[in-house]
Amino acid sequence: MDKSKLSHLLTQVQKGNCSVDEALAHLQHFPAESMTNACIDHQRSLRTGIPEVIYGASKTAEQVIDIASAMLKHNNPVLATRINQEKAEHILRVLPEFRYSNDAQMLHFRPTMFEPSKRRGTVLVICAGTSDVPVAEEASLTAHCLGNPVNRLYDVGVAGLHRLFNRQDELRSATVIIVAAGMEGALPSVVGGMVSCPVIAVPTSVGYGASFGGIAALLGMLNSCAPGVAVVNIDNGFGAACMADAINRLE
Repeated sequence: MDKSKLSHLLTQVQKGNCSVDEALAHLQHFPAESMTNACIDHQRSLRTGIPEVIYGASKTAEQVIDIASAMLKHNNPVLATRINQEKAEHILRVLPEFRYSNDAQMLHFRPTMFEPSKRRGTVLVICAGTSDVPVAEEASLTAHCLGNPVNRLYDVGVAGLHRLFNRQDELRSATVIIVAAGMEGALPSVVGGMVSCPVIAVPTSVGYGASFGGIAALLGMLNSCAPGVAVVNIDNGFGAACMADAINRLE
């Protein structure tokens, strides 16, 4: 339940259009609902603006179905991250209203809780190479499902930097930019030197042996010479999108 729905419920009680018992029924799992395998924070979006999200990598399909079904009963938006295709097919047989992105490895069901028109600007998601697309797509889909207008700019890494220079209008029209890159992780520094908006860098676990599973990119981004660049954890497209959403919600 978000702030607008809670405000509407309390207004209906105040006007006498909803009894206290009816209101309590709506709020019976406030602030959380305990289940066998989870404790669902139904009111997280009320506090933070971002709903609880299901991390699916270590969960069975049955656990994801149970948690998602409980969230749907409260008309909460549902996102499930790190869902492989086999698990997704199982879940979709039970919850066919969901949509699955194989690139992002995400399942989502998006009610009208978040409307893009209420947002103030565009989140631009950039990735250095095609190998970084899965992380970039996790960021793009998360930002979109949270209600942000999203543009994508893929395969514009520093090995062919002219590809990025040809897209400066898109860079400068963004409110927040997410940059996913592996190898040496240089691209966020380049972008950070070209724009005035916040840049969120996402190191990816892409690269040869000395990339150490993304640690080289992470250290490169943490040592960026460009001001205004923040860094999230390796492969954390979801976290980058949540940060972008928080920035985009500022007055």
